[in-house]
Amino acid sequence: MKPKGKGRRTVLIPPPLIPLLKLHGEAQRQEEKAAGKKWCGMDLVWSRTDGSPIDPGDDWDEWKALLRDARVGKDARVHDARHTAATLLLEQGVDISVVQEILGHSQLTTTKRYTHVTAKLASDAAARMGRALWDA
Repeated sequence: MKPKGKGRRTVLIPPPLIPLLKLHGEAQRQEEKAAGKKWCGMDLVWSRTDGSPIDPGDDWDEWKALLRDARVGKDARVHDARHTAATLLLEQGVDISVVQEILGHSQLTTTKRYTHVTAKLASDAAARMGRALWDA
């Protein structure tokens, strides 16, 4: 993947996503066969049925439908999903420097702006302090 910056980096994905991406790739190969000479494949993961890029407006509409289906009460931008992912990683106990690497930030201060302290994180911190002080 080519990041915003100058370098290249490898992006690891959750193992359960791998078979889903393989199924998607197979479906895309079928679309390529069906399109024949009209296929203008650009080696995209998601594309139109002729291999051309998805229209940003259609992508936005699908995002909004996803939010409605998930009953997300807040009007969220696609970019907000990065903040959610960063916070979920912290809630899973992933070190912030690892979250920084996953998000591709060169500065930890940028990653800190992406993460949010949740009630779960605060509760876990209080429980850990309690164990450290009284369960010794």
